[in-house]
Amino acid sequence: MKGPAALLLAASLAAASPAAAERLVLSLSTNLVAIGSNYTGARLVAFGVIERDTQTVSRVGPYDVVVTVRGPREGVTVREKERLGPIWLNRSQQKFVEVPSFLAVTSTRAIEDAASEEMRRRYRLGVRAVVNAPEFTVGRGGEEDKFRQALVRLKGKDRLYLENPRGVSFVTGEFFRAPISLPATAPVGNYDVEVSLLADGVVVARRNASFELVKTGLEEQISEFARDRPVMSGFVTAAMALFFGWLASVIFRRD
Repeated sequence: MKGPAALLLAASLAAASPAAAERLVLSLSTNLVAIGSNYTGARLVAFGVIERDTQTVSRVGPYDVVVTVRGPREGVTVREKERLGPIWLNRSQQKFVEVPSFLAVTSTRAIEDAASEEMRRRYRLGVRAVVNAPEFTVGRGGEEDKFRQALVRLKGKDRLYLENPRGVSFVTGEFFRAPISLPATAPVGNYDVEVSLLADGVVVARRNASFELVKTGLEEQISEFARDRPVMSGFVTAAMALFFGWLASVIFRRD
């Protein structure tokens, strides 16, 4: 098909695919978080603006925003222990491959009130929706559900899996901000930020950004030395332990 006929078909397809009524503009307060000797955690802010075509859309209710932060991927094994007399034994286990080492979800209100279960499951909205996703681990006919729950509980104790139903606030009608808190235990690496905009319980726009958590100064040099020369690093660590042990025995020696 060539010439005017092809142009007519292209125009028809363009007319059949309406432009998005809402669009998100997203920015982070920083794209690089540095870990120094006095690092106790960090805080950055995601800012967003909703650009809306007022001529083609009219919303009944207010907008909802869900911000999902995922840390570097890692492998995790969750084990179930059973008591046998005075000792505890590993009964069974579940391996999770490439799960987020850090997962934080913050929103304008409780996600259960902002979106239906089907919508949460489809777009992975909320910690439970992310963890319960089929690709999170190899299915075992429902047996893995208790391990998923245990993973959320264990990560939650370390403040690595968090959910804040009131963390996103609108400064004006179409401008919002979402603080992102990183605990001191958050691992270094790249972090993905995904923002979902909902209207009337439906996701109408999504936007992604990223930032990096890195070590600086002495911490970075020690980390690079341990990574590049693991054998030498082991010898140095053992030598330092022996030296300080000997030094302590000399200092606290009783005559």
